[in-house]
Amino acid sequence: MDATRLALDLAVTIRHDGNGGVADDLADTAGLAAWTADRAAALDCAEDGPPPADEALLTAVRELRAAVRSLFARAVRPGPPSSADAHRLLPEDEALARLNAAAARVPTAPRLVWEPGAPPVLRDLPAGAPPAADRLTAALARAALAFLAGPDRDLLRACPAPRCVRYFVKDHARQEWCKPSCGNRARVARHHERRRRSGDV
Repeated sequence: MDATRLALDLAVTIRHDGNGGVADDLADTAGLAAWTADRAAALDCAEDGPPPADEALLTAVRELRAAVRSLFARAVRPGPPSSADAHRLLPEDEALARLNAAAARVPTAPRLVWEPGAPPVLRDLPAGAPPAADRLTAALARAALAFLAGPDRDLLRACPAPRCVRYFVKDHARQEWCKPSCGNRARVARHHERRRRSGDV
């Protein structure tokens, strides 16, 4: 899983719930456990498995997510941020400090990985034996840093569909929404608004 995917995956753990509200995939430790289990390899915890999803780790990941979403809001300017964050964005210097501090929790060292039948790959892997919770939060922070400093940042958008709170990377020139269902919802909302204005409703 590349940095872009991992950073977006963290950001979109806040999403539209399908009923006009917002759902949080990291609302509790069970949600965190399920989310991290699906991403163990990308989170530097494939060998030992993800750390226990306790309240301390949940708080650390949610605080990191708040920093990431605040910096995503900065990245999409001059467009508007996600409506889920517009009223509670962290100050940018605080979001940057939080992200950098989490990334620095675990020192890394370059390591050459060369699987049979594949080309060699240089990876920065944790040095020493840091606690699994620190490895997980540092991996998330490093993915967000790599994404925000990379070329995909210029393609980041906040989905403008009604009630959607997701960020997405624009894959092609005509893409306007994070997924087709958001496009459908936006078209239906525009249709109803035109009918309302013309007095047909």
